[in-house]
Amino acid sequence: MNAVTVRNLSKYYGKSLGIKSVSFDVKEGDFFGFIGPNGAGKSTTIRILMGLISRSGGEAMLFGNDVSKNKSRLYSDIGYMPSEPLFYGNMRVGELLKLSARLRKADCDKEAKLLCERLKLDTSKRISQLSLGNRKKVSIVCAMQHNPKLYILDEPTSGLDPLMQHEFYSLLEEKNKVGATILLSSHVLIEVQKYCKNAAIIRNGSILVSDSIENLGHTEAKRVSLKCNSVFDESLYKCRSIKDFSKSGDCLSFLYKGSPNELISVLSALDVEDLSITEPDLDEVFMHYYSSDGSERKSL
Repeated sequence: MNAVTVRNLSKYYGKSLGIKSVSFDVKEGDFFGFIGPNGAGKSTTIRILMGLISRSGGEAMLFGNDVSKNKSRLYSDIGYMPSEPLFYGNMRVGELLKLSARLRKADCDKEAKLLCERLKLDTSKRISQLSLGNRKKVSIVCAMQHNPKLYILDEPTSGLDPLMQHEFYSLLEEKNKVGATILLSSHVLIEVQKYCKNAAIIRNGSILVSDSIENLGHTEAKRVSLKCNSVFDESLYKCRSIKDFSKSGDCLSFLYKGSPNELISVLSALDVEDLSITEPDLDEVFMHYYSSDGSERKSL
C-alpha cells in the first residue's frame, strides 16, 4: 500500500504556476527523497499533502485517503516538519512540546525526553531565545514525539550543525527500520544519496524522474579520475565521449560515456600514474537534469 499517492497534482497562485501534473508514489516503509532546488515546487506539494493550501487539480492521498477528507484522523499518524518552523516566542520549549502532544491527545512525555536528550535541546528556554538550529530541533521533536506512521519533512536539516544532522538521520533510520515511512524534501543531494531508497526530482513545478536511488545513480557514464606525468594530449579534450572536465595540476577528472576500448585508446597515449573509474555521484546525475540554460537533459 502507498503511504503517499500524488496524481497529476497542480497548483496555481492566480496566473502563476506552483506545480503542474506532479505524480509520484511513496510506499509504506519507504525512505523517499523529494529533490529540487529552492522554488522547484517541493514545499507547495508538501503543503497540499498537509492540507495547508488547496490544490488546483489532481489527487493527493495519504494511506489511500484524500487529504481533504478526515484530516484529523489522517494527521494523527503523521509527523510534519515545515521548512521554516514558527512557534509562540514566549513559550518555553517544554511547554510547547506538551501543547503539541495535547493537540494530538497523546502522552508523549517519555519519547519527548529521549528526543531532547539526543538532540541536546534545553526544554527550559523560551522559543524567542533559540537559534534557528535549536528551533529546528523543537520542530523535530514535535514531529517525532508521537511516533507517527508517516514523517513528512520539508528541508529538515537546514540550520542544523553537522553533528545534529547526523543524529537526526540516525533517528530517522531507527524509525524507518521499525516500519515508519519517511518523505523528506531536500536540495542536499549527498543526504538523499546516503539515506534514501527512492527519490523524485522536481524542476519548475514538474517531476522530471522518479526512481530508486540505485537506478538514478546507475548510468552509462563513468567518473574517470587520473594522475599522469605527461602533458595532456589535445585529443583527450576533443573526444566527444568526454565531458565535464576538471583539471588541477597533473590531475584530471571527467565524465565518460562511450566504448571502454575508446577510453583505453585515449589514455594509452598518456603516462598514467594513477587511475580510478567510478559511478558518478547523485549530484552529477542531478545536474544533468538541470543544465546551465535551464533545459532538461534526459541522459548522461
